[in-house]
Amino acid sequence: MFRQLPILLLAACLTAVAVAQTAPRPTRTTTAEGVTHATLGNGLRVVIVRDPLAPVVTIEQNYLVGANETPPGFPGMAHAQEHMAFRGCAGVTADQIAAIFAQLGGSDNADTQQTITQYFTTVPAADLEVALHVDAACMRDVIDADAEWQMEKGAIEQEVARDLSQPTYKFITRLNEGMFAGTPYAHDALGTRESFEKTTGETLKAFYRDWYAPNNAILVIAGDVDPNATLATVRRLYESIPRRPIGQRPTMVLRPVEQETFTLDSNLPYTLAFLAYRLPGTANPDYAAARVMADVLASQRGDLYALVPAGKALYASFDVAESYPQASVGFSVTALPAATAPTAVVAEMRSIVANYVRQGFPAELVDASKRSEIASALFRRNSISDLAAVWSQAVAAEGRKSPDEDVEAIRRVTVADVNRVAMEFLEDTHSITAMLVPKPTGEAPSEKGFGGGESLTAAPTKPVKLPEWAETAVATLRVPMVNANWTDTTLPNKLRLIVKTDKTSPTVSLFGNIRHETTLQEPAGKDGVSDVLDGLFSYGTTTLDRLAFQKALDDIAASESAGYDFNLKVPTADFARGVELLADNVLHPALPADAFTTVKQQTAEFLEGEIKSPGYLAEHALKRGLLPIADPGLREPLPQTVSSLTLDDVRTHHQATFRPDLTTITIIGDIDPAEARSVIEKYFGGWTAQGATPDPTLPPVPKNMAKQFAIADPQTVQAAVTLAQEVGLTRFDPDYYAIQVGNNVLGGGFYATRLYHDLRQVAGLVYNVDDDFTAGKTRSVYTVTYGSDPPNVAQARDLVIRDLRAMQTENVTPGELHQAKALLLRQMALQQSSEDAIATILLARAQIGLSLDESRHMGQRYYDMTADDVRAAFARWIRPQDFVQVVRGPQP
Repeated sequence: MFRQLPILLLAACLTAVAVAQTAPRPTRTTTAEGVTHATLGNGLRVVIVRDPLAPVVTIEQNYLVGANETPPGFPGMAHAQEHMAFRGCAGVTADQIAAIFAQLGGSDNADTQQTITQYFTTVPAADLEVALHVDAACMRDVIDADAEWQMEKGAIEQEVARDLSQPTYKFITRLNEGMFAGTPYAHDALGTRESFEKTTGETLKAFYRDWYAPNNAILVIAGDVDPNATLATVRRLYESIPRRPIGQRPTMVLRPVEQETFTLDSNLPYTLAFLAYRLPGTANPDYAAARVMADVLASQRGDLYALVPAGKALYASFDVAESYPQASVGFSVTALPAATAPTAVVAEMRSIVANYVRQGFPAELVDASKRSEIASALFRRNSISDLAAVWSQAVAAEGRKSPDEDVEAIRRVTVADVNRVAMEFLEDTHSITAMLVPKPTGEAPSEKGFGGGESLTAAPTKPVKLPEWAETAVATLRVPMVNANWTDTTLPNKLRLIVKTDKTSPTVSLFGNIRHETTLQEPAGKDGVSDVLDGLFSYGTTTLDRLAFQKALDDIAASESAGYDFNLKVPTADFARGVELLADNVLHPALPADAFTTVKQQTAEFLEGEIKSPGYLAEHALKRGLLPIADPGLREPLPQTVSSLTLDDVRTHHQATFRPDLTTITIIGDIDPAEARSVIEKYFGGWTAQGATPDPTLPPVPKNMAKQFAIADPQTVQAAVTLAQEVGLTRFDPDYYAIQVGNNVLGGGFYATRLYHDLRQVAGLVYNVDDDFTAGKTRSVYTVTYGSDPPNVAQARDLVIRDLRAMQTENVTPGELHQAKALLLRQMALQQSSEDAIATILLARAQIGLSLDESRHMGQRYYDMTADDVRAAFARWIRPQDFVQVVRGPQP
């Protein structure tokens, strides 16, 4: 639930909502260009953005309170209160909330930021009123019962443990302490175990009353809705909620940043070096210029990135990690081989930034960055959930009237603005240098468990009685109608092309895939040749060198990547030029000799660090447990195999594995199918391949036996657990659908599903527990993952095994079956809410060999599923006694 994101609160709002009003005011409404703005009589501001991309709607409720407003000594209070809204609100229990959202598609969550708390959900448009009912109930009151908090506390403490096990989170936390010493920005919203142990239901309720009020909130609704009817529903559900006085907001006085350097231990397979600066905040008129400045510093045509082709870094960029009202944080960052000392590259980063400040930023790169920012704003309109998030960020976080204000601010930025901001803010004397240095454990994986469990019997599953307003809405199951309005053609060279027209924005997105299997197609002794080839695509083409190729993309505000998976995002007007550049990169990469030498060395050095890292050791152990000896899936690159490669090896591999008869391209956006085909034929039609079409598909594997591995990772405080097994059925087996229905009885619906209910809601052992069934043409893997304190690993595992055995021996209840079906069927509808999602689903189906309109078949199979089908499939295929268990973390 917690998401570390930057936000802004409009200063005028702070005073406007500070005084309670006893008499309601009339609703004020304005509508322009498909967007309706309204303010209800109780002060709730409402923004409704119509987008007919799909029959889907996203709701984001933004409360103008976050980590800044937490009481002294309780840094996670806002975060804890966010959790408690899922534990019961006015007239609706925790079980009811979970069951409602599970049956609406399971897409609901929340996050707590520095000055804002957001609750967001995406549902079919027909279910909008049900979702608004729940949101309004929580605005009216959150129960905040101490008994509920005592159960939720364990889950939120596991969330803390998860984040404290991530080195980049620890870096950001430490960086903020230096950047914002003495201010609320110095601590984020996550909280600490110590503060949660002191928190009670009473303190949570006091915080809720101070801040959760309609006059301290902005409701954003985006999607395929009727604005007038939607506003009428909002008024009916929310306007009777009374205004309340709002708490006192903290003052913010920023001190000058004191220059310092710090080093943190890391479990990453590479060293990270940072040079950080405090930049203008979102309330500062220079914020737009700072964004453009950061983009220029991050440009692949810039001097920072030049460290990569020079062989001085594995990665180099400039990022803005935190953006708050009064300030933001930006940093140059480089990744280095684990054994490389960062001192020299830090000095180079310092020199590069100083040169930009002294000599000025290139006008050409400033213009390119502005075009990219403006184009990105267009692409964000191609997703309903992204559209809601962008509007929430603009109106609730940044205090704008609309996201267009950000775009217009970018348009107005000049080179002089960028140079002036750089001169003021990129001061080395007020910078912070940080390094994350890998610390290998030196311990080999051990084949041991994590203690014994206790005998657990299955608790009976009680049906959840929903409120009448929800019961009627979710009672009916509907197989979603998917409009097959795409074209599907095969070119003479056997390249398959799928095109779907969508005029949401004047943009086009292209996704391509070349079927391949590295472990089958790499020649013996040449392991890693695919990795080196992948690293060379960024070095241009046979007609355009690295810088000229990137300039050509910048000139049309396009983003592109090449490889076995390739993609292009480009404004419609420049679609043909974008495809020309993409095809040139995929089919005719430059593969220059000097770049090959650099990339080969970088790849080998990266592998030297990776094979010692806990992440690699855990993944390697899992594969050893699942696959038989000598299986091709166990092949992997090593430093010595990469170091022995030649440039001819790379060229030969590209020629052998990049084939049109293994390739599918999907295109979606503001483009006519005939025009799209004409352009693809022009630039990809001459692509040919020699010989019969190969089949890069791994052979089936036998069932695995139970094994346990423990991977020491002293940099973490939480044990990350993976339980996995090979399953005999494939994606084309009829039982695939029964396993998926059963999986959504076990998980996917938060507290409404068995694993979340048992491991989190009742026991408080975990924050996340996820079950997944990944089915392929010949191999399938069933996986359960969770994170817990090391002493609780075995207890949590026993609960998982208990729930899986129950699936094999007892029919799921009618209520559970209905809920799982509702979740899956509505999820199918929600998948149409993003252009990228539509295109990637079509691409995946084409490449595995499914019908493009698989949704029709899948929906009917889910609709017709019985409890007997689910029980029989789990009994036939899942083997609770045969999991491979890998535990990564501190050893008990």
